[in-house]
Amino acid sequence: MTSVTVCARFRPLSSREKRDHGDSVCIRSLDNESFVFKDVKEGDLMFCFDRVFYQHSSQDDVYQFLALPIVRDAINAINGTIITYGQTGAGKTYSMEGPSMSESDGQKKGILPRVVNGLFDCIKSANDGSKYIVKLSMAEIYMEKVRDLFDLSKDNLQIKEGKTRGIFLSGATEVGVANRAVGETQMNMASSRSHCVYIFSVLQESTNDGRVKTGKLVLVDLAGSEKVEKTCAEGRVLEEAKTINKSLSALGNVINALTNGKMNHIPYRDSKLTRILQDALGGNSRTAVLCCCSPSSLNASESLSTLRFGARAKHVRTSPRVSSNEDKGEVKLVTHCQTKKSESRDRLLDQVCKEMARYCPHCRMQLGIYISLEPFTCELRASLNIEEVKLLEELFVMEGIIFDPCMAEDFESAYEDVTSRTISALHQTVEELLTTIETLKKENLDLKVKVAASEKFHSYFNAAESFCYSATILGFLWFFSSWIWSIFGPDATRKRLL
Repeated sequence: MTSVTVCARFRPLSSREKRDHGDSVCIRSLDNESFVFKDVKEGDLMFCFDRVFYQHSSQDDVYQFLALPIVRDAINAINGTIITYGQTGAGKTYSMEGPSMSESDGQKKGILPRVVNGLFDCIKSANDGSKYIVKLSMAEIYMEKVRDLFDLSKDNLQIKEGKTRGIFLSGATEVGVANRAVGETQMNMASSRSHCVYIFSVLQESTNDGRVKTGKLVLVDLAGSEKVEKTCAEGRVLEEAKTINKSLSALGNVINALTNGKMNHIPYRDSKLTRILQDALGGNSRTAVLCCCSPSSLNASESLSTLRFGARAKHVRTSPRVSSNEDKGEVKLVTHCQTKKSESRDRLLDQVCKEMARYCPHCRMQLGIYISLEPFTCELRASLNIEEVKLLEELFVMEGIIFDPCMAEDFESAYEDVTSRTISALHQTVEELLTTIETLKKENLDLKVKVAASEKFHSYFNAAESFCYSATILGFLWFFSSWIWSIFGPDATRKRLL
């Protein structure tokens, strides 16, 4: 087991803070790991973290210490999570994204764009003979609903859990940051009104034994905690603030439960945020938390609350381990798909080469695979025609896979990508079927109980019906015998003689 890595970062003073309180700050640096926090009520308090980034620290300093080790682990199929936490306007989104997602200044780039570059740099430097596929999904938790930021029609994604995948968002697609909900408050002109979640999946396939390993890297830019009297929020923004504070409170409750040592139940399901972070908090993940704070005495109480959260999170223990497809059914499925892929890869590439040569005389030379695949030409032409190739290319376009049809590597990569997506879709379908089976089992059990109760009632009804039938027969016999007696009995005979 390992502890959560916790760092504190203090941004420079804002123009408003300088205007209202001058250059007064509430921290005194001791070294790169500790500082003294000056609080009006509680006096001087000392905090120690894994690393403290002061006002002069660069974006690269934060990435190199906090994120790069987790990026390297993700390439090696070890899950990782990086969380930015703090007050509204404390620098969380700046630390995560930089000034903007399209910021061209390399010095100001945040953790997210550096993670993207870092993932591919690590893949390029890996000499293990493996193939890698990197995928990105992004969603936001807004008003306790998980919304896909690429497809806004998916405004209520379901959070599910699998044996090998852990916690995942069912149906999430590739997304962009432009759709994230923001709103203006007195603390921040573009305050994030939602928790934003970036999920990188790194699929690693060994070319030696075909073994598949998957690493997941989750970046979470939390919405800022707010005091209504400072943000002056009202109307819908006020309702958003209440929901944000409620989910952050649930996160604090999970941290307390994990570090208390006395609670058997961890309330992960109290909010969508804590459910998504279940692997990161006490589960299979290497986790880092960046506590973003204002150094101004104007925000001392909020900064102190953030630092105390970080101090508690430091005591959380996680169990990161290599995530491999050990499930027998999953291994069998992956192996089957790999076999089919290896059988058809050369066939597809050569046939595409031949068909494209009709339109481009130099395609075959550019592809550079004519000689090695020439023996299969007749068989391939008989099994794959130009219409099938076009259908395959259309499938790539529908799946959002960009490739150069004149490059064998691009076409092969696109084919592998769509195969991997098919495997993922099958995994999801299997999990949904298992859930459906469990539901049907429960319904079947309930139905059996109802049938048993119905049969019991039916037996009672049959007994009652038999009793009524017997009583009716006896009554009729009694009535008939009384009538006979009244006609032929002694009294009736005496009356007729008189």
